[in-house]
Amino acid sequence: MEAGWTIAEASERTGLTAHTLRYYERAGLLAPPERATSGHRRYSEQDLGMLRILTRLKATGMSIAEMRRYAELCRIGPETYDTRRVLLEEHRQQVLSRITALQTDLELIEAKIKHYAEGDTRDLARP
Repeated sequence: MEAGWTIAEASERTGLTAHTLRYYERAGLLAPPERATSGHRRYSEQDLGMLRILTRLKATGMSIAEMRRYAELCRIGPETYDTRRVLLEEHRQQVLSRITALQTDLELIEAKIKHYAEGDTRDLARP
């Protein structure tokens, strides 16, 4: 048995489809994985780790371009730690800003739910 995981196994472990894994490779988000003697992809633990962080970055709204930049910096090596940290700090601030906006939106929704639950017949179009 060759080291690493097949595309199906990597897909199962990451929750990403095989199509998405191939897209991440084509888009420059993931370095091309090693190939088995059969020519099939074999994903390493490092590949799966990169996929985990990329999945979280995407879920938190990072653009593909910024994800690609982060992945490129990771491939360069440890000398890019400071640049990666800054990139992640900037992304964190954007996420926190979105969370604040969502909290405000949620408060409005909660007020409207309370309004309906109490059977208030006033003009519901008003906040």
